[in-house]
Amino acid sequence: MPSHTQLWIYDTTLRDGAQREGLSLSVEDKLNIARRLDDLGIPFIEGGWPGANPKDGQFFAQLQQQPLRQAEIVAFCSTRRPRCPVAEDVTLAAALAARTNWVTLFGKSWDLHVTESLKTDLNENLSMIYDSVAYLRKQGRRVIYDAEHWFDGYLNNPTYAVQTLEAAIRAGAEWLVLCDTNGGMLPHQITDVVRTVSQWLTTLNLDNLPRLGIHTHNDGEMAVANAVTAAIEGATMIQGTINGYGERCGNANLCSLIPNLQLKLGYNCLPAHKLASLTETSRYVSEVVNLAPDDHAPYVGLSAFAHKGGIHVSAVERNPSTYEHVEPDAVGNRRRIVISDQAGLSNVMAKARSFGLQLDRTNPTSRHLLQRLKCLEDEGYQFEAAEASFELLMREALGQRPNMFDIHGFQVHCERMPYGTGTVNHSPESPASSYSLATVKIAVDGKNLLHAAEGNGPVEALDNALRKALERFYPELERFYLTDYKVRILDSAAGTAAKTRVLVEFSDGESRWTTVGLSPNILEASYQAVVEGLEYGLLKLRSQVKAKLVACQS
Repeated sequence: MPSHTQLWIYDTTLRDGAQREGLSLSVEDKLNIARRLDDLGIPFIEGGWPGANPKDGQFFAQLQQQPLRQAEIVAFCSTRRPRCPVAEDVTLAAALAARTNWVTLFGKSWDLHVTESLKTDLNENLSMIYDSVAYLRKQGRRVIYDAEHWFDGYLNNPTYAVQTLEAAIRAGAEWLVLCDTNGGMLPHQITDVVRTVSQWLTTLNLDNLPRLGIHTHNDGEMAVANAVTAAIEGATMIQGTINGYGERCGNANLCSLIPNLQLKLGYNCLPAHKLASLTETSRYVSEVVNLAPDDHAPYVGLSAFAHKGGIHVSAVERNPSTYEHVEPDAVGNRRRIVISDQAGLSNVMAKARSFGLQLDRTNPTSRHLLQRLKCLEDEGYQFEAAEASFELLMREALGQRPNMFDIHGFQVHCERMPYGTGTVNHSPESPASSYSLATVKIAVDGKNLLHAAEGNGPVEALDNALRKALERFYPELERFYLTDYKVRILDSAAGTAAKTRVLVEFSDGESRWTTVGLSPNILEASYQAVVEGLEYGLLKLRSQVKAKLVACQS
């Protein structure tokens, strides 16, 4: 096992990652991500392809005014065009204009691409590589040479592929990055080729041997495995993207690569104290690019250290290593005990502790809760995605659910409004809108209340009516807002009589909580979830205030 060998992580989220379908980054987005990666301790951050679009030029210009703290920002470009003098090549000129210390230059390794894509001859491609690297070096730039389609090229024509590396070496490239651009290689192929190239480099007898790097794509679901394999064989620059974003099936996922290399193999990738920021960084980047985080992603996913089966939970409670390959804290994640129909008493005990509730295994309430949970899940409730509802259920069983208000019923009236009318602004060209009016009957402190409110749909109308009725008693409700609403038809064969499960997510700007409702009537299910969401938010605020008072008194 390597011991404390240094690897240089090279992040290409801002260029290669941005090529993912449906992903678009503004200049401000790119700057925010770059600074977060800089904070994480990434040594090389590829900023984009200067000249390819106006945003990348603006990005590099702004970083010149406010440089990163420790990371090297890298410009990316291709070799000169066929038969074009380097001094006249606009691509190289744009890369120089970015004024970065490092430039990553990619060239063709596969003879198929030289003849079919570039429409030139093999010798001219070698000249393009040599001239471009030498020109950048003459202009004072340090060069990382990305050997595009290296593995396909080597396996099809090893002699020519090696000649392309020789051209880059003679011209002064400091890194040779071997790219599995099509993403189709398997680990044993990566092992054989990287080992061969590494051994070949040692035969050159150069004073300053270039170092090897690896760049893998995930079309065969092997990107992380292939990159790890390359590192074992001597590659010391590891390229990838946060969350594995990239064209087609994506790039090697740095959120898996880094902990695999650092925690499992003993390489130095990030400063030790920075590794615990990996989960936070992963979720931050997903938020900026406006893509939902992958809950089941290794290491950083919400479910990466989630335990659902009762036997698993019981074992983890005694010794986490029974079902966890690393400590969640090492990557900034946390252990979660999931409540579902597969839960055992250990799940219930663990959830009670996480809610700050005292519940003993020998207490009959414990088994009652477990059976109640299983019955409700059998009906169609889902508490692993609605832990706020389960906490309310648990507090009710323990007699610790305060009676903040009583629900006596509701009505919802919906109608289709004609063009240009309704409760929201419409232009004459806009389609007809759905108008809803909700009326709720509730009681607070023995006072019966009847309130109505409008909304763009029945759920918003119900939410508005509840708030209108309760705001006089609980003004803090204005802090809560609905952030997500999910509907699931459970028994579709029943047609319009099918049960509907509704999950509603609320936020107070600092944290989020989810509640669940179930009914054959979608409005009834929605109403249940919204009522519990507001109740849980109030309960949560009360608990926080109480904790602060206790802290002040002590």
